[in-house]
Amino acid sequence: MKTIKELNLKGKKVFIRVDFNVPIEKGQILDTTRILKALPTIEYALNSGAKIVLCSHLGRPKGKKVPELSLKPVYEYLKKIFKAPIKFLEEIEGEKSERELNELKEGEILFLENIRFYEGETKNDPELVRKLIPFAEVYINEAFPVSHRTHASVVGLPERVREKGIGFQAQKELSYLSRVIDTPEKPLFAVIGGSKVSTKIEVLKNLLTKVDKLLIGGAMANTFLLAKNFSIGSSLVEKDYLSLALEILNLAEEKGVKVYLPVDVVVKRNEEIIEIPLNKVKEEDQILDIGSETIKLFSLALEGAKTVIWNGPLGYFEEEPFSKGTYSIARKIASLSSVTIAGGGDTLLAIKQAGTEHAFSFLSTAGGAFLEYLEGKELPGIAVLKK
Repeated sequence: MKTIKELNLKGKKVFIRVDFNVPIEKGQILDTTRILKALPTIEYALNSGAKIVLCSHLGRPKGKKVPELSLKPVYEYLKKIFKAPIKFLEEIEGEKSERELNELKEGEILFLENIRFYEGETKNDPELVRKLIPFAEVYINEAFPVSHRTHASVVGLPERVREKGIGFQAQKELSYLSRVIDTPEKPLFAVIGGSKVSTKIEVLKNLLTKVDKLLIGGAMANTFLLAKNFSIGSSLVEKDYLSLALEILNLAEEKGVKVYLPVDVVVKRNEEIIEIPLNKVKEEDQILDIGSETIKLFSLALEGAKTVIWNGPLGYFEEEPFSKGTYSIARKIASLSSVTIAGGGDTLLAIKQAGTEHAFSFLSTAGGAFLEYLEGKELPGIAVLKK
């Protein structure tokens, strides 16, 4: 697989698949992180004399033109930060599109409207790929967060382009993840939270072949606690996955991996919020955070780590009384002198709100791709760059 630096870009139409899937409210971008991380790649291509075509998706318009999911606010933002001329292209075919592409000069940018406005994008439709080919003499993947998707702009197009490579941010994401998963400094500990066991079964199974300790929190911990016959009241749980939760616990024991689960919890009982030991959970209680004893237990368990991976919040941190567990563990991980890597949108938001984003070794902008990599899968958008 080549990096962007190994390719000759001068005078060529360089199609850069970026991930500008950013939160937008009333036309205002709420978080520009993903855009800013892609800038070094775009600027390198500009300075190399490329004719740049930027392509991204935004949200899930399901193949229809949804005005609220237009990339125009991102285009307006890019116009302010780039000295280079930049044009917005609403359609990828037709006279205007052909003219704009033919008139594109070295050091200029053509920014395409939301690629998911085309139904063929998520279906990896060869017809859409055919329409994109004129835009790409060179293809660059700078969209690691969508590299687990077999979509037209992620897999279909690079399959048809001879000159292709990876952008700086995507390369950084990949090298950090491969270092942490394939050749980690031991001991390696993983903190896994979030709401569902179902989406993380393969992640947990794969991690058990690599980690020394596994700390489980969030609503997914409820499924493990119920599997171990603890009462979880009216809390969120996946009853269909109880036997799988037990299977994971047994597998951990077989492999000598120490698993940590909550020992006390913060619950909502009617309108009251109380912290109680696990054996005091009543039928009407809803578990929404880990308790103080669990924070101590998890913090102590993280001592001595050489590498820590974190994915998924440990409670319903979006609501103030239930943010303590997630923020405390964010601060604990941030204080360690180990290699610390976190990924997933909710996790990154929690880290930011805890004021610890600058203390982590690496924050992955990816959610699904981060998880699939943790599962041990090769990502289609990366695999295609090696062909």
